[in-house]
Parts: sequence; C-alpha cells; structure tokens
Amino acid sequence: MFSRRRFLPLFAIAAFALLAACGNAEKKPVELKTVEDRFPIKVGGQVVEMQLAILPAESQRGLMFRQTMGTEEGMIFLFDRPQQMSFWMRNTELPLDIGYFDADGKLKEVYPMYPHDERPVESLGIRRFALEMNQGWYRKNGLKPGDTIDLAALAEAVRSRGMQPERFGIGSSKP
Repeated sequence: MFSRRRFLPLFAIAAFALLAACGNAEKKPVELKTVEDRFPIKVGGQVVEMQLAILPAESQRGLMFRQTMGTEEGMIFLFDRPQQMSFWMRNTELPLDIGYFDADGKLKEVYPMYPHDERPVESLGIRRFALEMNQGWYRKNGLKPGDTIDLAALAEAVRSRGMQPERFGIGSSKP
C-alpha cells in the first residue's frame, strides 16, 4: 500500500540528487561551426579570415552568388586526398585569385579568375588545398610560391567544424 510518509523522504532525496546533478551539468554543449563562420589563419605574413569549404555541397557552392567579400577574407577548400585541382567561376560575381597549396601548406601557384568564366583554372601539380581571395590579394600582400599557410590554425578550425584534421592531411599523419 502507498504511504505518503515513506514517499516524501524518497521524493526529497530524488529531488536533491536531481538538482545536484543539474548544477554540475551547466556546461553547454559545444556548438559546431559552419561554412558561414570565419577563422583567422595566417598565410605568409598575413592573417586571413577564412571560411572552410569542407563538405561536397560547400565546395560546389564555394563563393557563388556572393556580392562582396572583405579585403582580408577568403575561402579555403579542403579535400580528402591530394589531387590535381580545377576551379571555375560559374555564378560567381567577384573577381578572385586562387592559390593552390601542397600537403605541407606551401603555396605553389596563384591564378586570376574572372566573374562567370566557366573555363577551368587547373593546378599544374597535385595539391591539397585551394584558397580563393579577392583578385590581386596575393600580389598586394607580397605572397609568392613557397609562402606557407598555418596548418596548426587550419587544423584547429577543422576541429571546430567537428571533423578530424587528419582526414585532410593536417596533423600528425599526412597521407
């Protein structure tokens, strides 16, 4: 038979335990970043506020339909494996430069790209990353082949997107 006298002490203990547990669980879950977020990552001597295009849909959209981009903003494209790269400017309003980087984060090539030009702009060799910036940015900032991207900062940005940097050849084991 149900007794209120027995139930009240059990209820009080359960309520106390629940409140104590809630007090320890005040940490909010980490909110993962998206392609819309920007990360400060150094290229050569310049800090760029980079968006990370990681997922296939993000890479396919890239900077399409963007009307403006800050002078120190860009988008970096990361791939699961090194490859010869090819980019075009379908539905892209802004004149851009694309820099191709190898697996060690070294800038190897830079090419201009023009709005709505659908001719492919291919890398000469096998590359790991591509960074799109406003046209003229590499030249204005004195960046040239051999300059490097901060792979540690890039790895941290990838982690904040909820992914493993090693998947993109960044970190302790480079494929």
